[in-house]
Amino acid sequence: MSSSIPLPGLESLAPAEARTTRSGPTSDELLAGLNEPQRAAVVHQGAPLLVVAGAGSGKTRVLTRRIAWLISERGAHPGSILAITFTNKAAAEMKERVEELVGKRARIMWVSTFHSACVRILRKEITALEVGGEGFRSNFSIYDAADQKRLMTLVCNDLDLDPRRYQPGAMLHWVSNQKNELRDPEDATKDARNHLEETYAAVYTTYQRRLREANALDFDDLIMFTVHLFQQLPEVRETYRRRFRHVLVDEYQDTNHAQYALIHQLCAHQMEEQADLGTERVEPAELMVVGDADQSIYAFRGANIRNILDFEQDFPNATSILLEQNYRSTQTILNAANAVIGHNKGRKEKRLWSDAGDGERIVGYVADDEHDEARFVSEEIDKLTDEGAHRPGDVAVFYRTNAQSRVFEEVFIRLGMPYKVVGGVRFYERREIRDALAYLRLLVNPADQVSLRRILNTPKRGIGDRAVACVNALAERERITFWEALRRAEDAPGLATRSLTQIQGFVALVEELQSMVDGGERPDVVLETTLARSGYLTSLEESDDPQDEARLENLAELVAVAREFADDPLAGPSADPADVEAGTVAPGLADLLERVALVADADQIPDDDPDDSGVVTLMTLHTAKGLEFPVVFLTGLEDGVFPHARALGDQTELEEERRLAYVGVTRARERLFISRAVVRSAWGAPSHNPGSRFLDELPVDLVDWRRTEAAQTRWGRPDLAGGSPARLGSPTAAGRRNFSAAAVRADAAARAKPARAVPSLEPGDRVLHDSFGLGTVVALEGVAEKAVASIDFGSEGVKRLLLRYAPVEKL
Repeated sequence: MSSSIPLPGLESLAPAEARTTRSGPTSDELLAGLNEPQRAAVVHQGAPLLVVAGAGSGKTRVLTRRIAWLISERGAHPGSILAITFTNKAAAEMKERVEELVGKRARIMWVSTFHSACVRILRKEITALEVGGEGFRSNFSIYDAADQKRLMTLVCNDLDLDPRRYQPGAMLHWVSNQKNELRDPEDATKDARNHLEETYAAVYTTYQRRLREANALDFDDLIMFTVHLFQQLPEVRETYRRRFRHVLVDEYQDTNHAQYALIHQLCAHQMEEQADLGTERVEPAELMVVGDADQSIYAFRGANIRNILDFEQDFPNATSILLEQNYRSTQTILNAANAVIGHNKGRKEKRLWSDAGDGERIVGYVADDEHDEARFVSEEIDKLTDEGAHRPGDVAVFYRTNAQSRVFEEVFIRLGMPYKVVGGVRFYERREIRDALAYLRLLVNPADQVSLRRILNTPKRGIGDRAVACVNALAERERITFWEALRRAEDAPGLATRSLTQIQGFVALVEELQSMVDGGERPDVVLETTLARSGYLTSLEESDDPQDEARLENLAELVAVAREFADDPLAGPSADPADVEAGTVAPGLADLLERVALVADADQIPDDDPDDSGVVTLMTLHTAKGLEFPVVFLTGLEDGVFPHARALGDQTELEEERRLAYVGVTRARERLFISRAVVRSAWGAPSHNPGSRFLDELPVDLVDWRRTEAAQTRWGRPDLAGGSPARLGSPTAAGRRNFSAAAVRADAAARAKPARAVPSLEPGDRVLHDSFGLGTVVALEGVAEKAVASIDFGSEGVKRLLLRYAPVEKL
């Protein structure tokens, strides 16, 4: 199907030589070890295919073997394959497995998340897209949840809204829902039916304008803009329809409307506009989606279970294949999962089975309170590890909400149990890390107002709210970006002389740092120089706050991340794999920032090292999706906790909670423990919750109740305040303990790129810059490697350039 159609964007790659000898696996080798339904899915050809893959049924193996089959047996060009997964980690594993099967040619496939694929398309095409009559530049920033909240707060201030009635979080949720339904601000404004909706629509309109001014997109924009791009520019859509001849989507049950629309743009039958393009009719790409309606648990993010339930109606000629054999869990665990999910209505019948045997019974425990529950979990983990059958790294503790982790952490610390929390306050969400990244993002995209305003007075440099308001007034009056207004701060009405001096110093600092980025300096050197020159490290070193020592260690960790990237630079998700293979991509700071922006909770989970005892993993059930562990503790099984209180009166939400329970149970390979507390503190007061209805749905013969509610007592509880000293994880490396401004300056100097020859310049000299063109030197300061020139480039304005980095030639 693929070989006869040219692949746009892959012209730089030489065509594959005709295969006279087989270098890859044989067809028998590709199908080895697969059961019959799995084989059918791998070799299927033609009509759209729905693979209903039960938990642990080997869907990743099917996906990777199918991709290898397409390349080896059907002659598909690797660049014509688009495979979508839901985490970066899953995408990397899939690509690695396919490469093991068919060799390095697999590297030019697009295997990524929806968001990464859309970033890749938009970096190339967004300049052609008009949004609200204006366009974006290809170096747009990607705003995460914290950036969005900060921006939404600015919008509320702009519109003078009461923050108690119009909370930024609630409005962001509303805006996200609009975007997931592909409704732009004009649609929302047109359909507003009352004052509240009119206000929300006005917020949405202002929020999008602010994003556009900052040359920034949020996560929902990435997909919405890509769909709008394909809808508005059929010729661009046709390029990608011709390129991607095989589209595979994993976790299809978790797609929202916008993701569904994106797949349709690429794979639906002939689009109406194609007749107008005068191009040869191209058959739709071959589509394969893999998913399980019983594992659809992201409705709160806009996921629509109807996408998978109605697949055969959307694609009338579709074929369905059911994978029911489970390769992960014991039959006892599967029987429990089948029993629970069987209570949901309107699902397609599916019963997981395994030939691994019954295994151990499920262990149940009714605790006095949440502390007793945490103690039970800790003791059972100790027993398992003492017996030698398992190590801490084999164990996961699941709970319904992040707040439930606190008690487990307290008990684990007191008892010396090594653990890791996945989710919650992540490394990249810590204040000091966000500050450092805001500096770097400003260097790559000066229009990024959220990052700029975050660090304008961080650390304190005498640029207060009044000064910001004066500069903002100039930006709005002249219709320029906030950064451009800072550079022209002397024109800002009412700006105090002291504030003007501080702003000019800040602008000079940023321009010097930008010249390092423009000169291709290593990202770790740029980061270290930024932290030192901005005064950020000094402010932490001089602080009396004991937390600031930990913040220094976190920044040292961020420098280590940047150094690892600089030593082995990898192109960001937006880079086309074909360009990477052709050697035309030079990864830099923007690629590092893109990788950080697209990291997800599930990507934080460390790869398992069998030689290391590892640590117990604590996470919410939503984060656990797609993972598996030899031992699982499913905790907090009380009505009002799990299922969540808001689901108790809503059948649709209750069924989603039941699917979440099904996901939790099917993460366990060998042992499953379930627990609940009779009394649990909520908002500082004791709350008595009945046992979860999901417990009643388990067959009684499958559970060994170590303790029931009838045995509840408050006598004989161990004193958890004493015991072994807290083990808070491995000690900080010496190098990170000594992280300081002086050490950073020395390290940055040692690792910096060899300096260019600094040209000897005088005011009035004419120069030529690689990017800005002809200019005239206005002023000079500093000497040798610290020499800085202010150069007037006419329409580009006056630029301050650090001459050791600037590609400047004296004329």
